[in-house]
Amino acid sequence: MTRSISPEDATLARSLVLEEDATLIAFNKPSGLAVQGGSGVTRSLEDLLTAFAKSNGKQPRLVHRLDRETSGVIVAARTKPAAAFLSEAFAGRDVKKTYLAIVCGGAPSPETGEVALALKKSSRKGLDIMEVAADGQSALTRYRTLAATSEAALLELSPETGRMHQLRAHMAAVGRPIAGDGKYGGFYSIGGTEIPRLLLHAAALEVPHPDGGRRTFTAPLPPDFDALAQSLGLITRA
Repeated sequence: MTRSISPEDATLARSLVLEEDATLIAFNKPSGLAVQGGSGVTRSLEDLLTAFAKSNGKQPRLVHRLDRETSGVIVAARTKPAAAFLSEAFAGRDVKKTYLAIVCGGAPSPETGEVALALKKSSRKGLDIMEVAADGQSALTRYRTLAATSEAALLELSPETGRMHQLRAHMAAVGRPIAGDGKYGGFYSIGGTEIPRLLLHAAALEVPHPDGGRRTFTAPLPPDFDALAQSLGLITRA
């Protein structure tokens, strides 16, 4: 049975579509929208997928996740075979993810490099977090500094693995927590500029297409992220 969805939510769902075809839909998820339902969640992207349900009630399925406060590209499969194909691609690391993040403390050293630190799920004050641990799961993040000041930097981040909170934990581990990420030590104010949320954006996603070939989906920086980058003096060199 298809869940009901309000006209307003249906309009919102449609407004988030970047590209779609008979097999998949790529969305530009806004920061603050949960991917799935749960405690304290009144609206999720999964709920909004009802707007794309077929006449038989079957609706698209999400094949990966983004944290609630992370914005950007996320893909859903329209069919069960497509969902299985894409899920396998994500599990087998046959996807390329590119994120943009503003981090605290200026450029990392070196300005371009990688973080290869194993991560293990833990709990702090009742909250699930990922901590660097020798007995954790291997995790690799490549990074490139696009712009920097003495107080902040705009980085391009490319996770080679897909651990929970990987980018957030890795950046914190090298002393460059993502701005607005209170869970991992990120500041809510930099140089007098208020940081109201996590400044992490899934800018591009390259995936193998179930019908053959590969596709790359891109999402522009949200206006508030762009404005904060400008306010912090982070003009991209890319």
